[in-house]
Amino acid sequence: MQAMPVHCVEHPLVQHKLTMLRERTTTTADFRTLLRELGYLLGYEVTRDLPLQMQLTHTPLESMVAPTLSGKKLCLVPILRAGMGLLDGLLALVPSARVGLIGLYRDHDTLEAVEYYFKIPDDIAERLVIVLDVMLATGHSAAAAMGRLKAAGAVNLRLLCVLAAPEGLAMMAQQHPDVPIFCAAVDRGLDEQAYIRPGLGDAGDRLYGLK
Repeated sequence: MQAMPVHCVEHPLVQHKLTMLRERTTTTADFRTLLRELGYLLGYEVTRDLPLQMQLTHTPLESMVAPTLSGKKLCLVPILRAGMGLLDGLLALVPSARVGLIGLYRDHDTLEAVEYYFKIPDDIAERLVIVLDVMLATGHSAAAAMGRLKAAGAVNLRLLCVLAAPEGLAMMAQQHPDVPIFCAAVDRGLDEQAYIRPGLGDAGDRLYGLK
């Protein structure tokens, strides 16, 4: 099977906002804003190759044949809870996208993902599905989400995250080598508590002001 492609977005604006996101003194309000802006900027890369079709368009001066998006509208699936921080940025870019939800939490003893909510469009097999999560750490949550979506019929999947760890990338390569990954950076690795280092802390807690 083809190796899993990893796209690390090195655009200066992405890297600048990521550095601000990492800073421990960044306020909850600014963290939310930065995460939304990163979702918007990373969204350009994850949607770069969307299919187009030509249609007749009438400008104020004349008619022309111009490109528009073709096929079913894509589906955005944030992994609760931190993935919600990226959703508004993607919806600003593609406001007609459908939205599914996957609720997962990490068991602190086993580090395995535990599902508590799942809701997606019925025609998921006909759509490009972009799964959103801020951190790809151990990879258990992302791999579980991909497996659940595939079982529901999804065949065209991508993962969009802000930070990835080598351990998470290895997990995804082992379990879902057909899923491209888009991120802003690949950090050094995980500590004994499975937090990404240097990372940015607990994204969900920072997003919702819990720490």
